[in-house]
Amino acid sequence: MDEAELTAVTTRIEQDGIAGLPGAFDRAWVKRLGEDVDAAFAEALAREGGAVGRGPNRYYVEIHPEQLRGFVELATHPWIDAVCEAVLGPDYQIVEVGFDVPLAGAVDQPWHRDFPMPPETRDTGRLTSLAINVTTVDTEEDMGPFEIAPGTHRETGEDFEHGMFPDKANYPRYRELATRKYPKMGDISIRSALTIHRGTANRSRKSRPVLVLGVDAPGAGNDERHDTAVTRPFWESLPESLRRHLHCPIVERLAPITQKHTIEGLVMGAAE
Repeated sequence: MDEAELTAVTTRIEQDGIAGLPGAFDRAWVKRLGEDVDAAFAEALAREGGAVGRGPNRYYVEIHPEQLRGFVELATHPWIDAVCEAVLGPDYQIVEVGFDVPLAGAVDQPWHRDFPMPPETRDTGRLTSLAINVTTVDTEEDMGPFEIAPGTHRETGEDFEHGMFPDKANYPRYRELATRKYPKMGDISIRSALTIHRGTANRSRKSRPVLVLGVDAPGAGNDERHDTAVTRPFWESLPESLRRHLHCPIVERLAPITQKHTIEGLVMGAAE
C-alpha cells in the first residue's frame, strides 16, 4: 500500500467504521479456509460450550490459530498489517480468532456492537481495536447479509443495554443509515466492532460462515475475553514478524475453548 491508499482506508475507518479490500485472497485459499471452519464448527457443536448461540440458528465459535491452515497468510497480509499498524500502532496484538455461522432460518439480529465503548475511545476518539472479516462463501441476497450503520462507532452508547444494545427506538435511524455487504470469496473487510451492525435473516438453505480476526492496541483489554493459545511447534514455525503481534500462552496441548459470549447469547436468543 502506498501512503495515499493507506490514508484513504484509515480515513474510511475513522469516518464510517469499516473499509474493505476485494480480492485479497484467491478462491482456492478461501476454499481451504472454509473446510477448516466447517471442521471446527462440527467439533464445537459436538461438545458442551463449544459454540454460543447468537440468535436462532446462528452461532459463534472461537478457535485456536493453528486450526486454520491459512492463519499465517491471513495474519501477515500486507493490507491488514498496514491498516492495523496505522490505526492501532506498531505493537498491535492479535487477540481473537473465531467465526460466525448464520444457518438457514437465522433471523434478524437486534442492532448491536460487539462490546461497550472503551473509556479511551469515548474520551479521546481513538479506536483501540479492529475486527477483520473474511467470508468463506459468496454472499447472496437471501443468505442473511451483514448489515452495518456507518458512523455509529462514534456513539457513546451510555444508554445502550450492557453498553452494546441500543434501544429499539433507534432502529429506524439505523435502518436508514445501514448498508448491506455482499462480499465474495477472497474479499476481506476491516471494521471497528463498535459500529452498530446486525446479521439479517437467512432465507436460503445455505450457511454463511464468516471468519473473524480480532486485533487490539496494547492495553485495550479484549484479550481478557478470549482464550487464544498455540503449541510450541506451531509458535516456532511462525515468522518473527507475526510472533510480535501474537501475545498468547504457549502450551503443550491445546484445550478446546469454552465460549464466553454469554451476554450476546442472552440478549439475541438461543440458537436452535
